[in-house]
Amino acid sequence: MTVYYNDFPQSDRDEYIKMINLDELEERAKKVMPEGAYYYIASGSENEWTWRNNTVAFNHFQIVPRALTNMADPQLDTDFMGMKLKTPIMISPIACHGIAHQDAEVATQKGAAAAGALFSSSTYANKSVEDIAAAAPEAPRFFQLYLSKDWNFNQMVFDAIKKAGYQGIFLTVDALVSGFREANLRTQFAFPVPLDFFTRYQGTKGEGQTVAQMYASSAQKIGPEDVKRIKEMSGLPVFVKGVVCAEDAYLAIGAGADGIVVTNHGGREIDGGPATIDMLPEIAKAVDHRVPIVFDSGVRRGSHVFKALALGADLVGIGRPYLYGLALGGAKGVQSVIEQLNKELLIDMQLTGCKTIADIRHAKITNINYTADNLRSNTDPERIKPYPVTKENQLKAGVTDTVSGASHL
Repeated sequence: MTVYYNDFPQSDRDEYIKMINLDELEERAKKVMPEGAYYYIASGSENEWTWRNNTVAFNHFQIVPRALTNMADPQLDTDFMGMKLKTPIMISPIACHGIAHQDAEVATQKGAAAAGALFSSSTYANKSVEDIAAAAPEAPRFFQLYLSKDWNFNQMVFDAIKKAGYQGIFLTVDALVSGFREANLRTQFAFPVPLDFFTRYQGTKGEGQTVAQMYASSAQKIGPEDVKRIKEMSGLPVFVKGVVCAEDAYLAIGAGADGIVVTNHGGREIDGGPATIDMLPEIAKAVDHRVPIVFDSGVRRGSHVFKALALGADLVGIGRPYLYGLALGGAKGVQSVIEQLNKELLIDMQLTGCKTIADIRHAKITNINYTADNLRSNTDPERIKPYPVTKENQLKAGVTDTVSGASHL
């Protein structure tokens, strides 16, 4: 079924998803999402080289199987910042879940909670932090902060998330401006669903603004002193999100960060930068267990989760796949995505003799680099495929394409 928000089509599905792997969900999601909304998720910046290599580069590291380990029944439970989690896989923050499903972040939180995973919501979420928390009151959750130039806005956010029971902040420092996202330009994408914090603070809904316009309201200058100020104002642990080199790991820890997030924003900012998995070993060495490390970007397999944990991560985040799951199945779809990765991860643990998540950190990993591709982006006119037109993914007649980029029947 499809419902509409001001003529923008939203999925209202609530069903578990049958799949062989996560990759197949990407194509299936096109059938229930408008074109512009889909490519907001399924794209990177410029030629998308870094976006593709985030996944390809996992092949630079190989898992060494182990025999005669006399081990069975591996367990996925793990502790993180005092939270008891049922999986080391977490929901990384992404803006505007309402482009995938009418219940937006509320459904995502429900799916994460059902899987026992840590959820994190964005400053640019459609649903309020209060509604998200009410969806799963006992579930663990973090908040991703786009620091505003307006510290009154920041204080409003801190007060709201603390009252709603959020347990920490991911401070984004790698997206001070928007990357050059060709797909968004080609589809003329703008946020079509209201963003809660903009509504409550400015009385505006944040509809019709481009990604670049939204970033323009955020701080373009963030330094070590801001980490300390955010900790003092919020009273919450602060992780610096967007670390891709050892030097920045040292800076973050020196600034008082309670943890770091190794990510390149899913290849949506600088194109031509290194894949996050290639940089994780040097960052883990620099951190040296002083603070926890969260890792994301490019994760599509349980083996990717295994490799990231073995190379120094404490939690491994997923992004785009859970939004495809959200569009195709709502909360149950998000749960299905996490459980698919869990299923694959358990196989890797069994075949390497790793009984616990802690054991994975001592697994044997080899490192042989392979050449990655240098294809043009998927939305380049020479490569783009016709977008499917269905009754579920279309705007109502008479609506212009400037909001979502959807084609019409």
